Amino acid sequence: MGLELGIAFAFGALVAWGIGDFLIQRTTRKVGDWETLFVVTAFGVLLLSPFVYKDFATLISFEDNTFFILLALSVVILMAALLDFEALRKGKLAVVEPVLALEVPVTAFIAFILIREAIDMLQVFFVALLLIGIVLVSLKSHHLVRKKWLERGVLLAVVGAVFMGAANFLVGFASRITNPLLTNWFLNVFLMLISLFYLMTNRRTRKLVRDFSLNRKLLLTMSVFDNAAWIFIAFAATIIPITIAFAISESYVVISALLGLIVNRELLMHHQKLGIALALSGSVALSIVTI
Repeated sequence: MGLELGIAFAFGALVAWGIGDFLIQRTTRKVGDWETLFVVTAFGVLLLSPFVYKDFATLISFEDNTFFILLALSVVILMAALLDFEALRKGKLAVVEPVLALEVPVTAFIAFILIREAIDMLQVFFVALLLIGIVLVSLKSHHLVRKKWLERGVLLAVVGAVFMGAANFLVGFASRITNPLLTNWFLNVFLMLISLFYLMTNRRTRKLVRDFSLNRKLLLTMSVFDNAAWIFIAFAATIIPITIAFAISESYVVISALLGLIVNRELLMHHQKLGIALALSGSVALSIVTI
């Protein structure tokens, strides 16, 4: 039953992330990266505080490396989140999302190096298929003869995927040595304080209040799905191997890409559509064979 529960949590993250990233793109374009980051993390702090206050003593005892591991996770995911938000703001959702799937091989590589989670040849094949699809979806044919040959947001997404792959591993590892709720709470507190400091020093707090008032429903809905995804995946990573948990959940790109194509009516060239098909197929197949 334990394995099935872990897989169920991973699929919960899949659905929540698919909808959440679609809403994040709309939110960042309306209110900005830092405002979005503050709202989603502040919501997480309020949501999780009643469940983790009894564990606060473990953070201030400094008897082990828990605090420093959580701090390292927070710094890495801050970079990943900003790059992810900016990529979603500048690029087409259906193009950016498959590129972010690069976090799967990054997570798998780190897990293999640090905790010896191996990847077999069939999994390597599907990772390669995924990467081929990413290259196709990132290119426009008329860009091949110019310097600007990449889709907007793709380069940001690639760098963000590397940081997110590292963050994925740290989320799973930190959740194992503490607990999933405390890991997410600490992460949200750190990101909330950083984003609030940025907004205050740049005199954007009034804008934040105004934007929240005008877009309350969108911001709260986005916050629910994004926080739910991180909670689900943290629990999944404590039950099943980290690589498996994030491989399954990475199939969220299917939902986000379809929402981008259907709701946003984003136009893609034929080879980009082929790239999406290959990238998403590779992600889904990788999830299946990793189980």
